[in-house]
Amino acid sequence: MLDIRNLNAGYAQFGVLDDVSFALDEGQFLGILGRNGVGKTTLLKSIAGPVRPSSGQVIFNGADVANCSTSEIARAGLALVLDRKGIFRSLSVLENLQLAARLHKKKEQRWTVEDVLQMFPRLSERSKAPGGGLSGGEQQMLAIARALLCQPRLLLLDEPTEGLAPKIVDEVVDLLQRLRKSGLTAIVVDQRLETVFDTCGEVIVMSRGTLALRSTSSELRQRPEVLEEHLGV
Repeated sequence: MLDIRNLNAGYAQFGVLDDVSFALDEGQFLGILGRNGVGKTTLLKSIAGPVRPSSGQVIFNGADVANCSTSEIARAGLALVLDRKGIFRSLSVLENLQLAARLHKKKEQRWTVEDVLQMFPRLSERSKAPGGGLSGGEQQMLAIARALLCQPRLLLLDEPTEGLAPKIVDEVVDLLQRLRKSGLTAIVVDQRLETVFDTCGEVIVMSRGTLALRSTSSELRQRPEVLEEHLGV
């Protein structure tokens, strides 16, 4: 589904990603770990379009989208969730969802507004509340729900549990596990090791803009020396 080939990207004259290559199969959840500043968010943005790669290829469903606009990549079936962004604070939860559904209406509707409200009981309870009045955890859930209504084939999640209370973290992890079982494909970036290990079958560890290693979650759990070397934990 996704094949990243020799990807280089950054901001102005400041390079961040250095010759990054990896592949992702359909139905796979891939986690990305690394210290702050190693390029994890830049990688997601380079795949989804907000950051234009300086060189390399982003092959998504057989087509190179490295030079496509963000909207073109979204229409191809890729959705990016960045730290609770993408919600309309003045609109109610239900209006936020309905707007996303209308803007991304396709012949094949994998998720409907009713589906995501069932998936997110907390959002159903708060359906009339304005987006700006939600807690951080509720805003994160709304951002993910809106992304699902884009009918993505690939979902990119940047720090989905950052700053959330432990109880809400557990709810987000449970949601990601259910999405994985549904057959969705996703890349999950998170600072919490357990979030990544509990939701992703394989993990990439980044260091200084490159891929230091790729391993299964179960194997990496058993290698504390690797976690210490690359993550300082």
